[in-house]
Amino acid sequence: MEIKNNIYSSIEQVTGQYLNHKTKESTDAAAMQGMSFEDVLRQQWQVQENVATEGSLKFSKHAGERLRQRNITLSDEQMKRLQDGARKAEEKGIKESLVIMDILSFIVNTGNNTVITAMEQSSDADNIYTNIDGAVII
Repeated sequence: MEIKNNIYSSIEQVTGQYLNHKTKESTDAAAMQGMSFEDVLRQQWQVQENVATEGSLKFSKHAGERLRQRNITLSDEQMKRLQDGARKAEEKGIKESLVIMDILSFIVNTGNNTVITAMEQSSDADNIYTNIDGAVII
């Protein structure tokens, strides 16, 4: 009798899956053996920094250049407000959001959490924004 498209695993395949499977904790513990306390502490510090910056906005090269060209600097409070605006836009399903804050405007791609461009609103500029699908005013 010949069985085609065998969907059942053999005992050897199942045994190999479970015996060779290592948990994250056992892998971490094995990796830390032989490391100095300083190395372990430094590694854990980096993990905590990565977690802290996970929700942070990134600035594209273009946005960074625009900030420098236009002499725009953001305070910590403004950064928090900008991140909050980007988060609200993402919650509403906006992919390319215009975030207006004080006299500043930012185009934010919420999918990759990146500020694409930044500008100051002024009365002598056209203030035309294209390729957005929503706006957040904070």
